[in-house]
Amino acid sequence: MSGAVNRRDFLKTAGAGAALAATSGWWTGCGLSPQKPNIIYILADDLGYGELGCYGQQKIKTPHIDRLAADGMRFTQHYSGSPVCAPSRCTLLTGLHTGHSYIRDNDEMNHRGDVWKDRSIEGQRPLLAGTTTVGTVLQKAGYKTACIGKWGLGGPTDGGHPNLQGFDLFYGYLCQREAHNYYPDHLWRNKEKVMLDNEYLHPHEKLASDSDPNDAASYARYKGNDYAPDLMEKEALDFIRSNIENPFFLYLPSPVPHVSIQVPAVALSEYHGKFDDKPYKGEKGYLPHQHPLSAYAAMITHLDRTVGRIMSLLKELGLDENTMVMFSSDNGATFNGGTDREFFKSNAPLRGGKCEVYEGGIRVPLVARWPGVIKAGSTSDHVSAFWDMLPTFAEVAGVEVPKSLDGISMMPMLTDQSEQPKHDYLYWEYFGRPAQAVRMGPWKAVRRYDRKTRQPLDTELYYILGDVAEEKNVADQYPGLVKTVVSIMDARTPSLFEQWNF
Repeated sequence: MSGAVNRRDFLKTAGAGAALAATSGWWTGCGLSPQKPNIIYILADDLGYGELGCYGQQKIKTPHIDRLAADGMRFTQHYSGSPVCAPSRCTLLTGLHTGHSYIRDNDEMNHRGDVWKDRSIEGQRPLLAGTTTVGTVLQKAGYKTACIGKWGLGGPTDGGHPNLQGFDLFYGYLCQREAHNYYPDHLWRNKEKVMLDNEYLHPHEKLASDSDPNDAASYARYKGNDYAPDLMEKEALDFIRSNIENPFFLYLPSPVPHVSIQVPAVALSEYHGKFDDKPYKGEKGYLPHQHPLSAYAAMITHLDRTVGRIMSLLKELGLDENTMVMFSSDNGATFNGGTDREFFKSNAPLRGGKCEVYEGGIRVPLVARWPGVIKAGSTSDHVSAFWDMLPTFAEVAGVEVPKSLDGISMMPMLTDQSEQPKHDYLYWEYFGRPAQAVRMGPWKAVRRYDRKTRQPLDTELYYILGDVAEEKNVADQYPGLVKTVVSIMDARTPSLFEQWNF
């Protein structure tokens, strides 16, 4: 049976709404499998817009992710939820942008400064108990759900734990700080601490002043036996195997390529000697590495191989055509820890990067593949964001989209069967380097704040379709438009926990 053709024809004939609402399953109306589609969402950490081959990368190899794009759809105007980890993941899971969501920064609650002295403190500000998340929505739809990777939205004993936020299985780092070391002494399986064959290592240790930076032996202590991303890959593959008969949602928030720069030797060997590597001694935070350029590239290629193994398993198990797979990143590439985003053109052609609301901090890659539903080899300039994922996944699962969301389901565009509703605007705010941003049609506005006085600076305006690098501020030419975007910025819901608000 040519399932690809039948599925797309069915969607165009019946309409996505009719197919998705069918209580007996998505495809029973056209004689296909009655099981609801599986969903796999893979999230890289600090991967820049330009760090994949399908987005123009020349130095780093990503053949499996590139194949995802070739077999599906590549997005050119997709945005993360924030320029940093925790709030970005919050928008992804809740369908709310940072003007409405609870978590708006990488907040350590009330114990800033002591977190490295007391390692019993794990986890950032937790999601509130009772929060509607992608996980809770899909659980109610009959899905088995797993989060495998880096969580960052609550610790082992609070209401933000993934088991209490819609995930049947959690495996990985609960705490973002612990995720700064890829050879940790423990990970978590649900609420059980799983000890690993690694010694504890502070992830911001500098190379000793009496060590030779050109001697490989100087870096031996920064390696371990159990590489966390490999353990997560195994757990993800096992989860897929164990749910052949059940619809499943696999959320795979990989810690890669967030620094520290660490990768197994076999992966490093592929790049060793290709770049003019100079030792990184830890001056800009995170662990030292003798060959930081080679190792950083190897980390991304290593993650790409994980994507390849997942896709191979889906085909082996006969799940390929009934599984939607997406790949994205939580924000733009970073600036520290031995990385070199200029060398790799990590965020090219965009301005800025992580911690900034300019395009380089929030515009991210997104590729989506679903044979027969998403047209192979397609490209979309639809303006979308992380908060669109919850309503999209709800529609895939055939359940009612929760009300009061900022997100809009992307299924009409993904299935090419009806007109795609568009956002009036997208909104971001970030407290760390205080700033707000609005994307409205072809326009992008940014309002930064003085970091000492917390007073707003002049609002900047860019015609983003013709100035993707945000080089020409045209605010003076469009005072009416500036007034409109400022009113959007001022209409945000005040944060529940910050000591100040915009």
